[in-house]
Amino acid sequence: MIKNPENFLNNQITKIDQQIARWMRRWSTPAIRISFGIIFIWFGILKLFDVSSAESLLKATVVWLPFGSPEFWLITIGWWEVAIGGTFLFARTTKIAIGLLFLQMFGTFMPLILLPEVTLQNGNIFTPSLEGQYIIKNVMIISAALVLGGKFDSVKE
Repeated sequence: MIKNPENFLNNQITKIDQQIARWMRRWSTPAIRISFGIIFIWFGILKLFDVSSAESLLKATVVWLPFGSPEFWLITIGWWEVAIGGTFLFARTTKIAIGLLFLQMFGTFMPLILLPEVTLQNGNIFTPSLEGQYIIKNVMIISAALVLGGKFDSVKE
C-alpha cells in the first residue's frame, strides 16, 4: 500500500515531466536546424522557379538598387536562401547559416521602410498589412536563430 498517494503522484508527475524535458532538450536543436533548412531551401527554390508569392514585394523593394535588375536580385536572394537552408542542415555549419540569415534579415525588413504603403495599413506600424505581418514575423526567426546560436559554443552534434 502506498503510504502517501499524493506524494507518490507528485513524484510520478515530476519524473514524467523530467523525461519530457530531457527529450525536448535532445531534439529541440536538431528540430530548429532542420526546420530552418526546409523553410529556407523551399522558399529559395520558389524564387528560383519564379513562383514565390513574395516576388512582387521583393522586386519592388530592390528596384532602387544601383546595379542588377529586380529579376537578378530575385535569383540572387533565392540562391542565398537555399544556401542558408543548406547550411542549417548540418551542425558544423550552423553558425555560418546564422550569419547568412542575419545578413538576409536586413533586406527582409527593408519593405517596412521603403514600401509602407504596401506593408502598413494607412502608414501605421501598429496595423501592418498581410505583407507587413509576413515581414514582422521574422522577429521570431531571428530569436530562434539566437537561441540556436547559443547552443553551439562548440560543435557537439
